Amino acid sequence: MAKEVILLDFLVSPFGMRVRIALAEKGVEYEYREEDLQNKSELLLKMNPVHKKIPVLIHNEKSICESLFIVEYIDEVWRDKSPLLPSDPYQRAQARFWADYVDKKIYDCGGRIWRGKGEEQEAAKKEFIDCLKLLEEQLGNKPYFGGDTLGYVDVALIPFYSWFPAYESSGNFKIGESCPKIVAWAKRCMQKDSVSKSLPKPEKVNEFILRMKKRLGIE
Repeated sequence: MAKEVILLDFLVSPFGMRVRIALAEKGVEYEYREEDLQNKSELLLKMNPVHKKIPVLIHNEKSICESLFIVEYIDEVWRDKSPLLPSDPYQRAQARFWADYVDKKIYDCGGRIWRGKGEEQEAAKKEFIDCLKLLEEQLGNKPYFGGDTLGYVDVALIPFYSWFPAYESSGNFKIGESCPKIVAWAKRCMQKDSVSKSLPKPEKVNEFILRMKKRLGIE
């Protein structure tokens, strides 16, 4: 199976983490290849010629790009274990909506927190917390966004938990003070091996952000 499935990825990428979690949930064996984003491999450029980005899943020599599409593909191909998307069409549409919301809001707000300063950073922090509070409402009293089991929205959002310490140190705030339910949910997710073994240590994220700040000339 490892020869049939290859993942082109980057350790601290929250988008790559999604794919790792999905593969782990399904029990799929695969070959992991870490990419140097400053010197992208010929394989990456060949398999994702449009965006030239990670993650890329290669299955039987065919490539699937964009993390949420990859997660859906994994869920459909290896459907005999740990379903991630609901079977009900309405619930499935809702799951896609909130995963897309995470894509459009959380990554952008987080980036503006660690890159920004002053009023720009304060505005990003407020929007970030507001987004998490809205997600808390969607979570409700369920253990996971997927209900009693880890689901599509959980897989979309939980990778950003490994970035929370970096956001907090850059923005000088505590996410748990405003969004305790999200933090409790994240800790619950981290009890699963499929999640905890797929996320990097926060120190690795911090190291990456420090390198990026230096490269961008941000003090």
